[in-house]
Amino acid sequence: MDNKTGFMIVMEGILRREFPAVEIRGCAPGGTDMGLKKIGIIANTDKKDAVECTLELRGWLMRRGVEVVLEEEIARVTEMTGGIPGKDLPAAVELIAVLGGDGTLLSAARTVAGHEVPLMGINLGGFGFMTVINLNEMFPAMEEILKGRFRTSKRMMLEIGLPGAQAEKPVPPALNDVVINRGNLSRMIHLETFVDDRYLATFKADGLVLATPTGSTAYSLSAGGPIVFPELQSIILNPICPHTLTNRPMMLPPDAAIRVVLWTKEECATLTIDGQISHVIRSGEAIEVRKSKTLIHLVDSPSRSYLEVVRTKLGWGGLH
Repeated sequence: MDNKTGFMIVMEGILRREFPAVEIRGCAPGGTDMGLKKIGIIANTDKKDAVECTLELRGWLMRRGVEVVLEEEIARVTEMTGGIPGKDLPAAVELIAVLGGDGTLLSAARTVAGHEVPLMGINLGGFGFMTVINLNEMFPAMEEILKGRFRTSKRMMLEIGLPGAQAEKPVPPALNDVVINRGNLSRMIHLETFVDDRYLATFKADGLVLATPTGSTAYSLSAGGPIVFPELQSIILNPICPHTLTNRPMMLPPDAAIRVVLWTKEECATLTIDGQISHVIRSGEAIEVRKSKTLIHLVDSPSRSYLEVVRTKLGWGGLH
């Protein structure tokens, strides 16, 4: 065993002990199949490999006696019958394979929110911090999963309270982040920020990111925020391009309640949820963000630790 391998094994053991949010789903005694019999597939039909990979995975699973249920859009594109709406998929299967990039997985996470069915992210996109299983690993990883040899991590989400009349609208929880930004405005916005009803600061900035540990490798990372192990429970508060250079990212306790009041000389700013859902926020209005009661269960890579995923995705050097 070389030094690098030994270090990774030791660190992995420590992290699993310290972060109980990780679930180990082991084999039954003797290594027998735990009996996953129904698996769903969601795929980004805009990806050029989505159709071919879906058909290959479906056939591979069916040959092993697994019933496969397709989300209705990929079923339509592949001309398969029996597709069902995404919102009905969690109740119909034991695991959902998500073929696409992180954006596809974020969308799927909102679909399954409130259910414990695990999501297995298979990367057909680019960076893929959440879709940690590469395409060339799809079948070996699925082989391990069918044997019950896989781990899932519980990922916290954020609950968002919108101002005014928008407060009556249902708002899905965020797996990555909630972002207030100036959008197309030419001026900075002022963001009066309170934590647990106590005044923190008024950030004069291009915006503010409120991120989960899962979202620490998304917009927050680009804005200079820290990488946080996804099994940790915390909320990252990170101003975007602040005018005051001493404004730095903060990690808040998971039970913190954050209220942000927008002040701008322009008409409004934009609030986005996971970069996919947007709402207009007007000057003087406030939003509230806190930890959601909803968790998402993501399947970890059977062959690589989070440390290795970070190192390879970010191109960090290693021991030789």
